[in-house]
Amino acid sequence: MEHKISFEFNARFHTLGQVSGDIEQLWLVCHGHGQLAKYFIRKFEVLNDGKTLIVAPEGLSRYYLEGFTGRVGATWMTKEDRLSDIENYLTYLDRVFNSVKSQLKPDVRVNLLGFSQGAATISRFATQTNVHFDKLILWAGIFPPDLPPLESKERLKGKKVYWVYGTDDQYLSAGVMEEQETIAKHLDIKPRVKTFKGLHELSSEVLLEIAAE
Repeated sequence: MEHKISFEFNARFHTLGQVSGDIEQLWLVCHGHGQLAKYFIRKFEVLNDGKTLIVAPEGLSRYYLEGFTGRVGATWMTKEDRLSDIENYLTYLDRVFNSVKSQLKPDVRVNLLGFSQGAATISRFATQTNVHFDKLILWAGIFPPDLPPLESKERLKGKKVYWVYGTDDQYLSAGVMEEQETIAKHLDIKPRVKTFKGLHELSSEVLLEIAAE
């Protein structure tokens, strides 16, 4: 028989920028499959202007990318016991977000960004918790198809939602693009689409554009 138990769990996250009363924008950014937060957050250095704080949580499961040694990556979930993984990372993200935001001024603007696998992660955080945010950015990834429709519609109403991808992204097939459009229609939203010449990667220019809007 399968059993489950709850216990205290230590998890890490990384920040770029200094917590202060000068912070005007808070970015919570979720990495893709096989990445680590300490490397992923470096991609946001372009936003580090003294008025922006970037927070990068890390997937709760880490593993060797090849064999039994060498480079390590992290993942947010797998198909095995996925509902528990989702519940765990939502609790974790909520704890990280509230811990950081409580140290900033109340009117700080909040941007939620998920890259690749992190797009599904940040989508669930935006729609299945009580997090306050201004912008939701799905980058090289899409909404998960199992979002609760009514709850998600309500949570996304009036929010700026972006879908960003490189025109040469090797992982975004025509089928994936169609699936994203279908899910967006079900959620009654029209994401602002931004593209750039590139692969499965971030673009400094587009990050700056979104930050300024």
